[in-house]
Amino acid sequence: MQTAALQQFPPLESVSRPTVDTAAAAYYLNRRPQTLRTWACLENGPLRPVRINGRLAWKVSDLMRVLGVA
Repeated sequence: MQTAALQQFPPLESVSRPTVDTAAAAYYLNRRPQTLRTWACLENGPLRPVRINGRLAWKVSDLMRVLGVA
């Protein structure tokens, strides 16, 4: 299993997909993936994920909104 420190993520502004996985979202938000999973489970975080085939996916537009990126 790769950790986020070993993975290379493109700048958020250049992501062309509508959603990213939990590892990428955690990288962009500077949080641990487990923190985002907790937000999803308890529904108490600044973002709400969508489920795609039972997996969490985080909207790029929501990430940009939370980070204040235009």
